[in-house]
Amino acid sequence: MKKYLLFALFMCFVVFIHAQNYTISGYISDKSTGEKLLNASIYDVKLLKGTVSNNYGFYSLSLPAGSHTIAVSFVGYTDVIKQFTLTANQTWDIELNSAIELGEVVVSGSKIGSPVESSRMSVTEISMESIKILPVLLGESDLIKIAQLQPGVQGGTEGSSGFFVRGGGADQNLILLDGVPIYNINHLFGFFSIFNADAINSVTLVKGGFPARYGGRLSSVLDIRMKEGNNKKFSGNASIGLISAKFMLEGPILDEQTSFIISGRRTYIDAIIRPIWAIAENTKVGNIPGYYFYDLNFKINHKINNRHRLYLSLYNGSDNAYFSLTEKETDYSYKEFNTIVWGNLIGALRWNYAISEKLFANLNLTYSDYNFRTELGHEIIDLALDNKEGLYQKYNSGIKDLSSKLDFDFIPNSANYIRFGGLFTKHRFTPGVHVYKIETSFDPEAEIDSVYGDKPIFANEYSAYIEDDVNLGSRLKTNMGFHFSVFEVNGRNYFSYEPRFSLRYSVTENWSFKASYAKMNQNIHLLTSNNVGLPIDLWVPATDRILPQKSVQYAFGSSFNVKKLNFSIEAYYKEMDNIIEYKEGASYLDHKTKWEDKVTKGIGWAYGLEFLVEKKVGKFTGWLGYTLAWAWRQSPEINEGIKFPYRYDRRHDLSVTTAYKFNEEYDIGVSWIFGTGYATTLATEKYLNPNGLYRQGFQKEHYAIEVVEHRNNYRMPLYHRLDFNFNYKKKRKFGLHTFSFGAYNAYNRPNPFFIRVGSISTSSASSLVGYSLSPLIPNVSYTLNF
Repeated sequence: MKKYLLFALFMCFVVFIHAQNYTISGYISDKSTGEKLLNASIYDVKLLKGTVSNNYGFYSLSLPAGSHTIAVSFVGYTDVIKQFTLTANQTWDIELNSAIELGEVVVSGSKIGSPVESSRMSVTEISMESIKILPVLLGESDLIKIAQLQPGVQGGTEGSSGFFVRGGGADQNLILLDGVPIYNINHLFGFFSIFNADAINSVTLVKGGFPARYGGRLSSVLDIRMKEGNNKKFSGNASIGLISAKFMLEGPILDEQTSFIISGRRTYIDAIIRPIWAIAENTKVGNIPGYYFYDLNFKINHKINNRHRLYLSLYNGSDNAYFSLTEKETDYSYKEFNTIVWGNLIGALRWNYAISEKLFANLNLTYSDYNFRTELGHEIIDLALDNKEGLYQKYNSGIKDLSSKLDFDFIPNSANYIRFGGLFTKHRFTPGVHVYKIETSFDPEAEIDSVYGDKPIFANEYSAYIEDDVNLGSRLKTNMGFHFSVFEVNGRNYFSYEPRFSLRYSVTENWSFKASYAKMNQNIHLLTSNNVGLPIDLWVPATDRILPQKSVQYAFGSSFNVKKLNFSIEAYYKEMDNIIEYKEGASYLDHKTKWEDKVTKGIGWAYGLEFLVEKKVGKFTGWLGYTLAWAWRQSPEINEGIKFPYRYDRRHDLSVTTAYKFNEEYDIGVSWIFGTGYATTLATEKYLNPNGLYRQGFQKEHYAIEVVEHRNNYRMPLYHRLDFNFNYKKKRKFGLHTFSFGAYNAYNRPNPFFIRVGSISTSSASSLVGYSLSPLIPNVSYTLNF
C-alpha cells in the first residue's frame, strides 16, 4: 500500500520549474464549421516544444518570454504559422482550413503528437475520412468494421460488428459515446453497429498502455466523440441505400454561440419483406414477419463565454424483430406471435470550464440504459364453445447506469500534461427475468402466472485517477498514472489499485522505442451463450460469490517514419483472471437456477506480435496490418481442466486497406482480409441414439449422441475476402451528390459461418458440412450533401 501512496504523491508533484514562462491557450476548430479539432498539434518550431488539443479542442502551451514561431497542424488541414512575442499570457483561438476543400493533395503533419513522438502506445486514431471512403456492407459505413482491420483486433464471426482485442472478450472493451459507456453495439443481429458515421467527429482505439483516466475494462477502449454541430451555417445530408435511409442536419441556433446536430437512420427491411409474404399468403392464414432498426443522435452545445460551455447529447436506438401468425376456420381461430426487441438509450450533460490558461475542467452527468426483451405465445379460441387457451412467455434483461464524472487537465508547462479526476456510477443489473403464464377457460385451476429469475442487483462504483504525460529531457518521455476504484455490491467492497506506465525513448527524430505496463480491473461480466449476433448475453456484476476480472498487460515496440510511411511493431503479453462463463450444458434458458450457480471461473492469457505500416497523406492512403497471436483459456470445470484455445484465437491475421483519390469527383477504397480460421468445437464421434423418440418430419441425426473430446478442438478453414467501394461525387446547384457502388466479398468466397458433422454412422462421423453466410453482396447508395 505504501508504494502506491508514494507513487500517487510523486505524480502530484512531478512539475518542472522553469524560468519566467507565459502561456498561450485557447481552442482549435474547423474554420468552415466551428467543429472542435481533437488532438491537433501546436508547437514552437525552433524549440520543438508543444502540446495537443484535448477532447474538447482546448490547448495550453507555456513558453519562455521572448519571440516564438508557433505552428498549428492537423492531418487533413493546412498548417497555420504565427509569430508571437510573449510578455504576458495570451488567448489564441485557432481556426484551420480543410485542405480537402482547398483542393490540396499533400498535407504535412507535425512531429508533435505523431506516433513516433507520442508517449502513447497501442493507440490508433481512426480517420472519419477513411470510414466514408473504405468498403461498406449494403451501403452502411461502419466504424467498427474499420476498427476490425487494425492489428490485434479480431472481428468475431462473419459479418459481425463485435470486436475482440488481444485475446480478450467482447465485454472487455470499454466503448464510450461522448463519455457514456455503451453495453451493446449491434444492429441486425451483429451485422451493423449502432454508430452513424455522419454524427461522429473522432474515434480513438486504445489496445494497451492504457492511460489512468480509463478504467473498468481489461482489453481496449474505443472512445467515440460526436460532432458538436456547425455553428457557421446550416448544412446536412440525406442518404438512401439498399436496406436503409438516413439523414443529418446541423447548424447554428445563435450565430457562433449555440449550435445543434441531429441525425437519424432507419432500415426498411420490414417494408421489403411484408409484401413478399403477402403474395404467398392465402385466405385462411396470415403471416406478418418483420424486422427493422433505427438510430437517433442529437446534440446541442452552447458557448456561455470564452471560459464556459454547455453540451447536451442524446442517443436512442433499437432493433425490433417480430413474427405473427393468424389462422381462422369456421369453428376456431389460432394466433401465434414472437417479438425480440433490444436497444440503448443514453444521455450526457457536460459543462466545460477553462478555469485558467493552464487548468481545464469538465463535468459530465450521464445516463445509460440497455435493455433486451422477448415475448412469445399463442392463443386458441374455440368459437363454438367460446373457450380460450393461451400460453405466454416473456424474458427481460438489461443494465442501467447513472454516473457523474469530474475531470481536470492541468498543463503547468510544456514538459508536463497532468490529468486527474473521479467518477461515481450507480448500476442496476437485471440478470434475466422470465414470466410464464397459462390461461384456460377449460380448467381455471390449471392457470399459471409465475415469475422466475434473479432479482435486480444494485451496485455503486467509485473511481479516481491521476496521470502525467511528462518530458524527461529531449529523448525520454513517459506517461505515468494511477487508477483506484471501489465496487460496492451486496454489502461487500472490492478495492482495486491499478498503476499504469508507458515510456518512449527517441533514438532519432524519426525513430523511437516504446514500452508499457498496465494493470486493469473489471467489475462486470458478460455471460455469453455463443449464439452469434443475438443479444441474449447477460450483463452481471461481481458479487459476494463472483470476483471482479483482473488483467496485467506488458507491451514493447518501436515506431519509425520513412518519408510518408509510418511503421510500428509491437509485442504484448496479457494475463487475465476471474473470467467467467457458463458451465458445460448450462444456459440462460434455465430459469430455475440462479445465474451464479450456472457459471465457472477461469484464467486466460494472450500474447502476440503486431505489425503496421500506414500512409495517411496524399492521393494514395491506407495501411497494412499483420498479427501473429495466441489466446488461451483454462477452467477447472471446463475441458477437464485442460487449457484450450479461446474461441477467437486466430494465429495469423492480415489486412490490406487502401484508398485512392483520383480527383475531387472519383475515389475508391479496397480492403483484403486473410486469416487463420477460428477455433470451434466439433464432435469426434457421433452415434445414433437407439432409445431416441423421433418426431414426425425430423431426421434421426437431430437425436444423435455426440462425443466431444476437447473444447475448441477444430480450426475453421482459412478466411479471406475482398471488399471494394467506388464513390462518384458531383457538385450541383442543390449540393454535392455522391453515388456509391461496391461489393462485399467481391470474389464470392464461401467462408464458413459454422461447421457441423454432416453424416452419421454406427461408429463415427465421416464428413463435415460448412455453411456460408455472406456471398457476394453488392452495395449501391446515394447521398446528397447540402
